[in-house]
Amino acid sequence: MIGRGTLLLMAALLPLSLQAAERVTLRTGFVVNCNHHAQVDGHMRLYLSTGEDNYIQIAPDEIANVEIVPYSPAATDIANGASTVPSSAISDKKLSQADLNEMLARAGREHNLDVDLLASLVKAESGGNPRARSQAGAQGLMQLMPQTAGDLGVHDSYKPDQNVRGGSTYLDSLLVRYHDNLALALAAYNAGASAVDKYHGIPPYHETKVYVARVIHEFNRRVLARDAQVKAATTQTSAMQK
Repeated sequence: MIGRGTLLLMAALLPLSLQAAERVTLRTGFVVNCNHHAQVDGHMRLYLSTGEDNYIQIAPDEIANVEIVPYSPAATDIANGASTVPSSAISDKKLSQADLNEMLARAGREHNLDVDLLASLVKAESGGNPRARSQAGAQGLMQLMPQTAGDLGVHDSYKPDQNVRGGSTYLDSLLVRYHDNLALALAAYNAGASAVDKYHGIPPYHETKVYVARVIHEFNRRVLARDAQVKAATTQTSAMQK
């Protein structure tokens, strides 16, 4: 679906001791504790458990640092403020890509937003980790600040469905505020609407400029890939009908 706002690491692999886990610091400032990591098909996978089916996948160049940390059963929770995460959210870290896609599709339909735009924002904000927590205190898939979450009626930002619903509602309101100017809406999502209004445009903050560019670049990449798939399918169908 084409909705409003449409625009066209390399980390060394460290040996994992049976008594150690890893703390991965992203260039955005987010910290994720995982069991181990590996590069697969050009992507870096951060495995949240000893197995291979529970992981977060990000671009290698999004990783700033990887370090070994003492192992504990709750190692994946330490850096993300586990003391503030309700026990009911523990299973949410196993959120499947299919479940996330469904949540994003539903939110896109409700707000007439392109699902690839929402997916691009989730990737930039949390890397798809429903338990991500920034140093500033933003939480969950779409990194909602507690006050913003409260204003949006989100009771638990670590619940993926609530977080996606709240984040999508917030992005929708920003697009309305800035007359569907995606760059300004993203800047306000990152730095706050007051900063955008103060500077009458994207604030002169390096982090915000990089953030806006990253989301739009990823969005464009997804849209082009989607269009290519549709074109290929159309061409194949036409060829079969001849």
